[in-house]
Amino acid sequence: MERFAKTNNKQLQKIRTLIAQETEGDSYTSHKYCYDSFAAVPHKVYDDNVRISLRRYGETDRSLQTSKSLRRKAKNIKEYAPPLFRYFLDGSRRTYKIDDIAYGSRLYPIIAGQVGVGCCERLEEGEFKIKTFVRNLLIALPACADKDGRSRNFFTQLKEKINQAPNLKRHNIQFDEVRYYRDKKLVDGEKYESLGIAKIQDAMMEAEKRVVAQLAHQDELNEENYLLKDGSLEYREIGSQVDLSIIKSNYKRVVGVSKSFNPERCVDHRNRSNAVKIAQLPLFHRTPAYMFESYRTGGIRFAIWYLRIRDASRTVSPFDGIIKVEKILISEQEQEYGLDSDEVDVISANLINERNPVSYGRDSRWANHLYPVFLTESFIKSKYLSDQYFLNIF
Repeated sequence: MERFAKTNNKQLQKIRTLIAQETEGDSYTSHKYCYDSFAAVPHKVYDDNVRISLRRYGETDRSLQTSKSLRRKAKNIKEYAPPLFRYFLDGSRRTYKIDDIAYGSRLYPIIAGQVGVGCCERLEEGEFKIKTFVRNLLIALPACADKDGRSRNFFTQLKEKINQAPNLKRHNIQFDEVRYYRDKKLVDGEKYESLGIAKIQDAMMEAEKRVVAQLAHQDELNEENYLLKDGSLEYREIGSQVDLSIIKSNYKRVVGVSKSFNPERCVDHRNRSNAVKIAQLPLFHRTPAYMFESYRTGGIRFAIWYLRIRDASRTVSPFDGIIKVEKILISEQEQEYGLDSDEVDVISANLINERNPVSYGRDSRWANHLYPVFLTESFIKSKYLSDQYFLNIF
């Protein structure tokens, strides 16, 4: 385009100008900002976004109808047994609106993101160290930025050209990937921003899976050394049967814990909300484990249950102090009859013991936090480039 043929070298140092030139788009040099700090209205972000029907037992003990106390078991484990969880995994991402760019008659956002995935290891002395840390920088563009339809090769080459920009070299910064999101006409309720942010989210989840795979292949995960993952284990669109087999193998000793969940998505066998029963859980009690089959992950079955780790009288919301626990059902026996109830109890008791120290005053989600996860999350966020610094490279 004539407009970009006249740009000078100083302008080409700006990444969004370079993107517009290389993709033959029309840059609007829009206001740049971080999505995570620019929300107009505070909103609750849930770790789960699917409907969970509690129609099948997810554990072997079918006699449990209400809730079960793990107080004594948690105390015994704390006094006489080593902790079950040795590794703690968390993934975090921060997303940014970089620009608006026109292709044809449509206007699309340029989205950028910082992805951090970290794994902490508990040492025998009770101290923690960083086992693995990954930080990726990404850009998400609409698919039509590739006017010739070469897709992956085009965006790989674009990434390499971006990484040659003088201001990136000067600051020793490199982007790891340029991804593309769907550019077709939106359906009601859809936003191109959401499609771009989803690509950054996907990159974070893929990095999490690679860390778990690495630990599993190194035989670091076993009956005595579990991994606790912050958030749901229900990864979106796993794909082939080979993927399913790998996931089941890698996640045999992995437990997912969600601090924030939507209680209204949990319904009983009559399709009625189970929210009140969850809110009324006594301290250190768990619900029965139920079986959930995920259509998003090719039919993988999970055992899911809820556990109260804080006294309701000391929290603000009825669901503060309650966590949602997930474990993938691996063997054919588990998929048919559910997780062994003894394992459900051992996992729950160990989670109770992980609730202290308390991050009160340091995190608004303190009541649902498990402290090793809080440490891991805090470390990851400390490794982010500052928002102002990151935005200025564009």
